[in-house]
Amino acid sequence: MNGTKRSIPDTILTKRVYTTLSLKKDSCMRAAFEDISAKKGNKSFLAYSFTVAAFEFKWHYHPEYELTLIEEGSGKRLVGDSHETFEAGDLVLIGPELPHTWVSSKSSQGQSTATVIQFSEAFIGSFLQHSEFHELKNLLNKAKRGLHFPQEGSTSLVERVKALSKQEGVEKITSLLSVLDQLAYLKAQPLASEFYQPVRGEENRQRINTVCQYIQKHSIGSISLREAAGLVHLSESAFCKFFKRATGKTFSDYVNDIRIGHACHLLTESDRPIGTIAHQTGFETLTYFNRIFLKKKGLRPMEFRKRNGLQIGDFRF
Repeated sequence: MNGTKRSIPDTILTKRVYTTLSLKKDSCMRAAFEDISAKKGNKSFLAYSFTVAAFEFKWHYHPEYELTLIEEGSGKRLVGDSHETFEAGDLVLIGPELPHTWVSSKSSQGQSTATVIQFSEAFIGSFLQHSEFHELKNLLNKAKRGLHFPQEGSTSLVERVKALSKQEGVEKITSLLSVLDQLAYLKAQPLASEFYQPVRGEENRQRINTVCQYIQKHSIGSISLREAAGLVHLSESAFCKFFKRATGKTFSDYVNDIRIGHACHLLTESDRPIGTIAHQTGFETLTYFNRIFLKKKGLRPMEFRKRNGLQIGDFRF
């Protein structure tokens, strides 16, 4: 997480995005590199807490592992191609080079606070050669996709994570190892999809950005695979492979993600009939809309509306 440590005021985040659609668009934009080694100095790893008025959009990556605990605040968490809501108590372990950001909701009350732990592969690797760290090694392998840990039964763990930012010396190192060891035995939810790969290379970034912008502009209308492929001068078959490699999703699945995100907004922000919402978000038939919505959200549109009320509508990213 790219935060504002009180002793490092120049790391204040600057960009805010206010719509779910533009948020998804930015998520396939180029991630910024965060130079943690320069901040770390001669310390073995970084551990700090920071408080800001709101978590701002900062799509970034770094070669270090990162353990982030959200102490205060709520909003949207993006890790790779995962887009989920978060609230206080959110605990996530992120692997090297995996783009990520937390963004506060506009309706979030009060300040936002996080504790962030960042450590390099070189540092942790010195321990992994020993058999006693077998489970920790497995944990870090899984963290390549990002891992979210449940809040249930983790009160003591949360307090130990918070304490890391205040510890020094050998105690700080042993405490981190103890926290990671405890995490290794918890059931965690992978975040990024199995096939997600960060976009590498300037030309590929420009290509995927062009396609994402096209999808955003036409998501509520007709979207043509042939036209999208033509925008980046690829055949349809080559384009499908390129898009899957860049985003971890098929072209149609990504388009449906954008449309379902828009539908969620309309379901919770308005009282429009579900059939109208299906049509306004680009779905040709209500039957197909219902099937895709159930697949993506795990419940039907009417159930989603009843369960969520105006909660999702309160997010304005």
